[in-house]
Amino acid sequence: MLAPDNSPSSSGYFAQLALVGKFMVGRLVRRPQTAPDAASRQRLWRELLLLGAIGLGTILVLMVAFDAYEIGLMPPRGTPSLWPVRIITEFGQDEYVLGLLAAGVVVTILIAPLWPEATRSRLLNFATHVQYVFFALLTSLLAAQALKYIIGRGRPFVGGKANAFNFDPFNGTPAYFSMPSAHAVTAFALAFAVAAIWPRLRIAMFIYAVLIALSRLVLLAHHPSDVVAGAVVGLAGAMLVRYWFAARRLGFRLGKDGRIVPR
Repeated sequence: MLAPDNSPSSSGYFAQLALVGKFMVGRLVRRPQTAPDAASRQRLWRELLLLGAIGLGTILVLMVAFDAYEIGLMPPRGTPSLWPVRIITEFGQDEYVLGLLAAGVVVTILIAPLWPEATRSRLLNFATHVQYVFFALLTSLLAAQALKYIIGRGRPFVGGKANAFNFDPFNGTPAYFSMPSAHAVTAFALAFAVAAIWPRLRIAMFIYAVLIALSRLVLLAHHPSDVVAGAVVGLAGAMLVRYWFAARRLGFRLGKDGRIVPR
């Protein structure tokens, strides 16, 4: 990947900062550098359709056969011994994760003009990876917020009882923002994105995502089908953003067999 090669000493730090910022943003909206072939498009849509079909089937089964029952298995809300679970669930808070990623991108851009030119491209490569993770989460969460509003599913015990079919579409209040779980969206989008860049972290990120999803059930914040829906949205969003980056040769490339692999 090419990087701006002007040095701060010759044009000034702020001129270099503007150049780096323009460079980083411009790549995201440029035309694809690699023409997406039929194999890559077909592979993406097959994966998305399979994910959607499995997810929808699982959601329907859980809603009919397990959601209400699972709520009865969980400890009451506010149980003091659940404090470790409350700590775990905070690691899936979308504002915290997005804020941390945004800060990572900003910091790398701010220090890039001060970085030695010989290794500056490595720093900008790292920033590209962080950008991918950020946009994978942001895209997934925006889709999730729209779905929450449209679906309008009540959280457990909203209305006074464990009712898995308590829906009030377009209600717009947090009590009816149960499906999909934003924590599950964040956890699974983050897990997919990080594993796509650093495959060796795949198992660790899968464990992280499952723990966040389970924490939402134990705290009676969501039904099981809510976290499955969140996982589907998070994975789908991260997959679509990865395809966008790969077509522009940003952190990924499109293989001849349609696979997307890290650069």
